[in-house]
Formats: sequence, C-alpha cells, structure tokens
Amino acid sequence: MTMDELLKLENQLCFTIYACSREITRMYRPYLEEMGITYPQYLVMLVLWEREACTVKELGERLFLDSGTLTPLLKRMQEAELVTRTRSSRDERVVVIRLTEKGAKLKATACQIPQTLFANSGLPFHDFTRLLQESQALLDRIHRLNEGGGKPE
Repeated sequence: MTMDELLKLENQLCFTIYACSREITRMYRPYLEEMGITYPQYLVMLVLWEREACTVKELGERLFLDSGTLTPLLKRMQEAELVTRTRSSRDERVVVIRLTEKGAKLKATACQIPQTLFANSGLPFHDFTRLLQESQALLDRIHRLNEGGGKPE
C-alpha cells in the first residue's frame, strides 16, 4: 500500500470503528429516549442489571471509563432516581452504586431493545456472533496493549 493509500480515510480501521459506533448509538437513541436515558447511562444500567450493585471503580473497569467521566454521569442518574450512590462502610473512599426500584423496572423495557435492533440490522445471526467475537477480541488485545503502556512495533 502506498503512503497516500495508507492515509485514506476509508483505509483507517479506527475511523470505521468510530463511525460504526456512532451509527449504532444513533440506532439506540429513540428507544433510550423513550426510557429517559442516554446511551452511556444505558451502559451503566446494563452492568447494574447484571449485578444490582458495584463500585465506581468496578463500573469504570467494565465500561473502560475513568471516574472523572463516570462521576457526573452517575450524579445525573441519581438525580433521575435510577441509582443510589453511597460510601462503603468499610472504606469511605469507595462509592457503591445500586439500582433503585425505578432503575430496576427499566430492565423489562430494555430487554426488547437488543432483539429489535438485531432484527432491524438485517445481519444473519452467525455473522452477528462472529462480528461480536472478533470485536471483543480486538478490544481485549488493544486494551492489554494500552494497559502495558507499550507501542506496537
């Protein structure tokens, strides 16, 4: 590949993933607006529907977000009465996030979203699962590289 071809936008994996992510998020928007939550809030809810409670640190690790990003997001979610934030009795530096009854009730509505979006995507199931597995493997590889602080050669 020539230098000019290397620098073409359509040859950038990062751009394709970025643009695809934005388009997928756009597909979610009308469903999430009906629920009164944003896409980042939906991601927090997905973790909490699995676990009911977790620390800010655990949320950050699962969502690849730092506490500076999570804290204002979680404050807004608390104001909307979707979650509670309480300091751990064992270590006051640790903030525990829990679903409220209102937040837990949204799970029933949210269950319909993945099925609806999958049906609208037109992807065969085997293509979807393959793409998901490949994307997860890529994320894992890049995250390990970034955590190691190294640059690929």
